[in-house]
Amino acid sequence: MSGPPLHPAPALTHRLAVLVFMENARGELLLLLRTRPPNLGVWSPPGGKLETALGESPFECAARETLEETGLAAAPEDFHLFALISEKAYEGDSHWMLFLFRLTKTIAALPPTIAEGRFEFFSRAAIDGLSIPATDRAALWPIYDRYRDRFVALRADCAPGRPLELVFEQVTPADAPSAGASPAAANNT
Repeated sequence: MSGPPLHPAPALTHRLAVLVFMENARGELLLLLRTRPPNLGVWSPPGGKLETALGESPFECAARETLEETGLAAAPEDFHLFALISEKAYEGDSHWMLFLFRLTKTIAALPPTIAEGRFEFFSRAAIDGLSIPATDRAALWPIYDRYRDRFVALRADCAPGRPLELVFEQVTPADAPSAGASPAAANNT
């Protein structure tokens, strides 16, 4: 007789966070070498968790995190939301709903070191040689490269021990279909 498992796996929490992609006047991207989890010891764009108890929107969070982490004051309208990523079982610890933003104005100077880590500017090509999270290398940076001026929504199965699986749920404006491909297939690349 089969039934539910005697000891079901504990439910994972769901966290809401933003990542903010900022550039200097030379087009170099600002990254943070993190001194705390998640992504301890690797380079990542600045960002943080939404203040859900306060009803903070993702745009408000992007503005707040930019000010807190870099000292740069920016209004919610200074951000372009280019991606919404639902990560299942990231690091086997929790699910994440990530809102990826580009700051539409440049950052003039390298911010000082903060409790979360130290900052550096990098060319996009140099980022590929850095120590970055595997999911960032496989998904986040290719998404930035392709959709930073558009919008994409996707889900990513990040369960440990399995290959990263991405499912594109919306691309706006839609990708042009390749020769012989259906319009639906173009949105799953």
